[in-house]
Amino acid sequence: MKPKEQHVTVSHPGYSDEFFSEEGVIDDASTTSEMGAELDTAHNTTLSANLEAVRMLGLKLPTDPRWVNVAEKSIEEILTDHAFCEQKAATMGITLIVKFSDHVKLVDEVTPLVAEEWGHFRKVLKELKKRGMALGRQRKDEYVVALHNQMRKGGSREQTMMEYLLVSAMVEARSCERFRLLSLYCNDEYLRKFYYEFMVSEAGHYRMFIDLAKHYLPEDQVKQRWEEMLLVEAEIMANLELRGDRVH
Repeated sequence: MKPKEQHVTVSHPGYSDEFFSEEGVIDDASTTSEMGAELDTAHNTTLSANLEAVRMLGLKLPTDPRWVNVAEKSIEEILTDHAFCEQKAATMGITLIVKFSDHVKLVDEVTPLVAEEWGHFRKVLKELKKRGMALGRQRKDEYVVALHNQMRKGGSREQTMMEYLLVSAMVEARSCERFRLLSLYCNDEYLRKFYYEFMVSEAGHYRMFIDLAKHYLPEDQVKQRWEEMLLVEAEIMANLELRGDRVH
């Protein structure tokens, strides 16, 4: 079913002024490999392909393509930030397991994700060392902090779990979109392949968190809250400084 479109104007240089409503995306039962294949099909440099990839991920605002050019000028910084993003993703997985340890499906699916995210951290760290670079100091992730600040508090335990799952899905979706851009536009051929692999992995994580939310809560409730979060995320992105030393 073709998603409906919603048009919202955002005053921010370099960004599209069209938000794509993703009503229907979380109805898609595609597997991780199928989604990776879809992203692969759209893996070209046309504007339409970029917008299609954003639509597939449910996001409403594409990244300014100039971000890749800025990031390339400080590749040590972007690799360092990426490493810490993977570390934080593993930590969030552990938090989910601890907070909701009585939810069997969540524990079963998030446990291997924690191992995978830590493996990603080690892989990025290895890439830094290979380039004669050291892991720099951890820095504040303004994007993730802003997402966490808009999480609803005071609801039921299941609603709290949904907030965590959907924020996690959002971070994975945006990371996937950013890694896709690096895999397309980075001048370093090795890093293009490097980030293509991460792009496919993040797409799978995004789907997993959405599916877990739908497993434990009514689908219409998940869809409504996801749509609200998408609008908030777009505003966060529109107001963040375009920085080449951050993944988000």
